[in-house]
Amino acid sequence: MQDDSSRNTIIFLVCAVLLFFVYQHFVLDPAAARRQAEVKARAAAEATAPVKPGAPGLAAVPVTRGQALAASPRVAIDTPALKGSIALRGARIDDLQLTQFRQTVAKDSPPVVLLRPEGAPYAWFAEFGWTGANVPGLPTADTVWTLAQGATLAPNQPLVLTTTNGAGLTFTRKIEVDDRFMFTVTDTVANASVAPVTLAPYGSIQRQGLPPSKDASAIVHEGAVGALGGDDPTLKLIKYKKWTKDGGIEPIASTRGWVGITDKYWLAAIIPTQGQAFKGQFRDTKVGDVSVFDANFVGDAHTIAPGQQVTQTTRFFGGAKVVPTLRAYEKKFEIPHFDSAVDWGHFWFLTRPMFQFLEFIYRYVGSFGVAILLLTVAVRAIFFPLAHKQYESMAKMRRVQPLVEELRKKFKEDPAKQQQELLALYQREKVNPLAGCLPILFQIPVFFALYKVLTVTIEMRHAPFMGWIQDLSARDPTTIWNLFGLIPWHPATAPMIGGLLDSSLHIGIMPLLYGLTTMMSMSMSPPAPDPTQQKIMQLMPIMFTFFMAPFAVGLLIYWTWSNIITVIQQYVLMRHYKVDTPIDRLFARFGGQKKAAE
Repeated sequence: MQDDSSRNTIIFLVCAVLLFFVYQHFVLDPAAARRQAEVKARAAAEATAPVKPGAPGLAAVPVTRGQALAASPRVAIDTPALKGSIALRGARIDDLQLTQFRQTVAKDSPPVVLLRPEGAPYAWFAEFGWTGANVPGLPTADTVWTLAQGATLAPNQPLVLTTTNGAGLTFTRKIEVDDRFMFTVTDTVANASVAPVTLAPYGSIQRQGLPPSKDASAIVHEGAVGALGGDDPTLKLIKYKKWTKDGGIEPIASTRGWVGITDKYWLAAIIPTQGQAFKGQFRDTKVGDVSVFDANFVGDAHTIAPGQQVTQTTRFFGGAKVVPTLRAYEKKFEIPHFDSAVDWGHFWFLTRPMFQFLEFIYRYVGSFGVAILLLTVAVRAIFFPLAHKQYESMAKMRRVQPLVEELRKKFKEDPAKQQQELLALYQREKVNPLAGCLPILFQIPVFFALYKVLTVTIEMRHAPFMGWIQDLSARDPTTIWNLFGLIPWHPATAPMIGGLLDSSLHIGIMPLLYGLTTMMSMSMSPPAPDPTQQKIMQLMPIMFTFFMAPFAVGLLIYWTWSNIITVIQQYVLMRHYKVDTPIDRLFARFGGQKKAAE
C-alpha cells in the first residue's frame, strides 16, 4: 500500500509540474513571443508611427519622436546614468534615456528609452505645478518657461526656471538630479499682488497609450504602483488590464507614500514631501480608443498672502529598478515600500532572501552565474537532512527490489497478501517509500522563487555567465537545429516550420544538459513495478527537456547543477549500501569493452 501511495504521490507531483510547464510553454510563452514580435515591428516603425488624435494635449497630427522633441525649446540632461532633456514648454521631464542599459545584449545596441515627449508614439512624461480655483494665468502644458540659471542639468548643476501669470504671481522651479535616477523639483510661488491666493501643489506621471510589450507575462506586474493610505501606507498594485477596465481608483488621503507607473524593469514615480498631507490617485482617461494612464497626487491647499511665498518639494524617480538603489532611496528619503516597486510576488519571503543571497555572493565573485551555482549548493545543504533520508530510502528500495519482485510474483493472485508481505519487508529493512516525496515538495517553492528572481530583477537582465550565455534572464540562445551556431542559419527562417523551430522546438545546450542530468538522476531511482509506469518515467527527461527549454537559462543552470549534486549524493549512498548503480554498470561496460579490445 505504501509503495502504491508513494508512486501515486510522485505521479501527482510530476503531473502538477507538467501542467505548469504546459501552460507556460503553450500559453504564456507564445503570447509573450507574439508581443515581442509586435515590439520589434513597433520599434522599426516608430520613426513614422502616428499617435491617436483628439485628446487634450495629444498630437492631432502624426509626429515622430524627433519632431516631438523639436516642438519645444529644451535644456539637456547629462548624468552618469541618464541622457535626455527637459522641455521648457510645460517644464516637463519628458525625455530620458538610460545610458547604462541597452535594449539588447548586442554591444552596439542603443540605450533604453524611458520617457517620451507628448506627441511622440506612446508618450510618457512627468509634470508638476499648481492648481487653484479662480486663479488666472497658472502655468499649463503650453507655458514656455524662462531658463534663469544653468545650461545643462547634471549632478550639482541645477536648473532654475521662472514664469509669471501677469497678475502678480511669480513661479520659480528649481530642478536637481543626482548621479542615479532621482530628481528633486522645488516649486516656489511668490505673491506680489494685492490679494491672497489659494493654490495646491500637484504632480503627475502620464502615459498616453500602451505599447504592445506591456503586460507580456502573467507573473510580472506592470501598471500602476505606489504606496498610499494615511501615515502607514500600503502597497497598491494595479495591472494595466484592470486599470483599463476599472478606470483607476478614487483619491486616497495620505501623509506618506508615492505613486508611479512601472514596467518590468523600469519605473517612473512621484514622491511628495513625506509627512505632508496629500491625496494620491490612479486614473485612466479614455480619449477615443486611447487610454491615458495617470498616476498623480494633489497636496493640501496653501493660502499665500500678498508679499508672501510658499514652496513645495517633490521628488521624481525615473530609471531602472535596481534593488540596492531603490533601497538606498527608501532609507535616505524615508519612502515607504519603495523597493517593492520590484514585483517580489507571493513567495516574497523566499524571493527577497534569495535575491539578497545572490547579490551578496555577486559582490565577491563578480558573476551571477557563479552565484546561482553557490545558491544551489546552499539550498541543497539546507535540505540535506531530508534529501539524505530520501536517497537513503531509495538506496534501500533498490537493494530490496529483487525481494519485492519475488513477492509480487509469489502473491500475484492475492493482492491483499502481497501488500501485507510488502509492508512486512519494508519494516524489516527499515524502508519508507514515502520518504522520497518530502524533498520534492519543499523544493517546489524554491523553484518558483528563483524563477521569479530571474524574471523580475534587472540585475539578472543581460547578466553574462560564460561562453554563449550572455543573459541569465533569457532562454538559451543556442539551438540544435543549426548545430549550436556551427551552421550559419537561423531556424526561424525555415519555411512553414520556422516559428515552431524557434519557439516550441528550440532546444539549446543547457536544456540538453538539463535533460541528460535529469535522466541520470532518475536512473538512480528504483524502477517502477508497472511496465507502463516505467515507460512514462523513461519519457519524463525528454518531456522535461522540451518543457524547460524556453525558461531562463539561469534556472536551467540551477536545475542542472542540482541534478549533478543529486547524482553524486545518490551514488555515494548507494555505494555505501553496496547497491549496484547505473554508473557502475556503465563503467563496467566500457571497462569490459576495453579489456576485450586488448
